[in-house]
Amino acid sequence: MIPDEVIKALSAATGISSEKLIIKPLVHGGLINRSFKMNSFSDERSWLLQNINHSIFTDPENLNTNYLALYRFSIQKPGKVRIPVPIFFSEGQCLFIDTNGEVWRAMEWIAGSCTIEKVHHIEQARDVAQTFALFTHSLSKDFSSDLLKPTLPHFHDLSYRYQQFEEAFSNASGERLSSALSLIEEMKKRSAYCRLFEYFKTHPTGFPYRVMHHDAKISNILFEEKTGKVWGPIDLDTVMPGLYFSDLGDMIRSLVGSIDENSSDLPAMQIKEDIYEELVNSYSKIMENDWTTEEKKYKHASGLMLVYMQTLRFLADHLNGDIYYQFSYPGQNLNRSMNQLILLQRLEDFLFEKYHFKV
Repeated sequence: MIPDEVIKALSAATGISSEKLIIKPLVHGGLINRSFKMNSFSDERSWLLQNINHSIFTDPENLNTNYLALYRFSIQKPGKVRIPVPIFFSEGQCLFIDTNGEVWRAMEWIAGSCTIEKVHHIEQARDVAQTFALFTHSLSKDFSSDLLKPTLPHFHDLSYRYQQFEEAFSNASGERLSSALSLIEEMKKRSAYCRLFEYFKTHPTGFPYRVMHHDAKISNILFEEKTGKVWGPIDLDTVMPGLYFSDLGDMIRSLVGSIDENSSDLPAMQIKEDIYEELVNSYSKIMENDWTTEEKKYKHASGLMLVYMQTLRFLADHLNGDIYYQFSYPGQNLNRSMNQLILLQRLEDFLFEKYHFKV
């Protein structure tokens, strides 16, 4: 149910009477925010309306600051990045806070666009890599990452995630702990990934912070329905300053496994080698002149870092009693962590055999 005051605010901002606004919930509108499609009964205009989940985005004003900074850049530098036009409420803000403290926003609905959940052919892998690489590259010269606020602090901070993992197994119930002992040991054996992350953090010349999307999945790209061409990246709530491996690593994690993170058919997990090479080569080609010598040296660490981090997160949530990730059956987060560990092991073997790369 959308409060009347929100509908009135939308009416005032769009100049359309509330009686002519049609608002319907989106079934596949994302896992964090509640999403709706808003249409004008009197013309063909449409918008995406969202109710921000402020238990996750604890400082929604940072979302407002970041979106406006990106949108203004898109206007000043047309052709660099494409950002859906926001609806502005009072005082030039693109957030509306109702009397219950709920946070709302709306932006243009890109007509004739669609999203894709999985890569079906290698050209789509190329599209994904190029889209997120161009996003960071386009914001590297004339846009200061200092304009962006942290919307999810420590999101891709591996040291912080490892600390959460340590706290989780220290406080876990006996049953949860015993179910995960082998996984815990595998994570501890791979603490070299944390040491590498600390090396990145303490060498800013070799590993500078850049504008990163931080949720670089194919489902976060809009495609034109008729042509299949990329419109641009969406779901910009996680856009923050980050290290080089975040987006490439997220693409690798989400696209190179032969089964997704929810599958329990663990023996079926294999690495799609052609997809891996397409992602790395297409992303690297665009970032060639942006990356430092150090970043180029460690480009193959990208997927390893993100898969290891996600394994830690699923495992920590299982040990904590499933308090963060939604689950469909008891033990799903444990299965997810086992799934990601198998992906990590397969990726480690592939990278050593193919590139002699090892952390």
